[in-house]
Amino acid sequence: MLACFVFASPNVMRISPAHLLLILIAAIWGSGFVAQRAGMEHLGPFSFNAARFVLAFLSLLPVWWFTRRQLAAEHQQIHYDNYFWLSGLLAGSVMFLGFTFQQVGLQYTTAGNAGFITSIYIVLVPILSLWLGQTTGIKTWIGIVFAVIGLYILSVGPNFHINKGDFLELIGSLFWATHVVTLGWAARRVKDLVGLSVLQFAVAAILATIAVPFIEQPSWQAYQAAIIPLFYSGLIVSGLSFTLQILAQRSVNASVAALILSGEAVFALIAGWLFLGETVGVKQLTGCGLMLIGMLISQWPDRKKLRNETA
Repeated sequence: MLACFVFASPNVMRISPAHLLLILIAAIWGSGFVAQRAGMEHLGPFSFNAARFVLAFLSLLPVWWFTRRQLAAEHQQIHYDNYFWLSGLLAGSVMFLGFTFQQVGLQYTTAGNAGFITSIYIVLVPILSLWLGQTTGIKTWIGIVFAVIGLYILSVGPNFHINKGDFLELIGSLFWATHVVTLGWAARRVKDLVGLSVLQFAVAAILATIAVPFIEQPSWQAYQAAIIPLFYSGLIVSGLSFTLQILAQRSVNASVAALILSGEAVFALIAGWLFLGETVGVKQLTGCGLMLIGMLISQWPDRKKLRNETA
């Protein structure tokens, strides 16, 4: 579905392998919600997250080693100053909270709902950025209106009752928006971004591991039973996708990349229907459709600005 928006707009975006790679990443991220729900058939949310964070951390170590060698070959010095450590600690802590609310919420809602509500962080980021002195354009506000109406239709039932899982996913999306803003702040001050990602996964893994014995008592057999969802979530959704995203965004405008990656929500809905048998009725389609429209409007790149950046 998202690919239709990409290919239908040749004046806005030139289709390239990088664009196709971003669509693949969105598909991987969307399908990750299915893996997360499957994993919780055997593990609690904190146990699942702790394991996936460890796997993501380990999978990024070779990438970090390779990028450091490249920087060394280019005679670029890397200094791990206070900005690096502060950014990693903050990003890792926010990531832990975002994944915690997302994973706990998945116990009470569908993968499709979780994907769309989580993706609303795309329209929340500009609002949080106002605190940093950044301006927010009319497209963003229009997108927010569509997204809020869609969220209401999708999640709010009779007597203004909101589904528990959807509410937890919404709280999680606030942390994801904070995570994006944090990384945006760090990207202007930290040179080794792969190292920063390694550090944030390490911090998230430590926090989740500390929480496990106080909340859950997982067995080794449970981890073995959930090994496939864990490997997919930790190695593919986190480690591999992060590496592919670095490669893709080297040649793609940031607004265009965000637009394509917002298709994660669509793929989550499709994956939940295909693999989990989740029902998709008129109410779900209407709510998700309005949220998608809001995300697309808020992130649709300005043609003049895009031409200036690619000139």
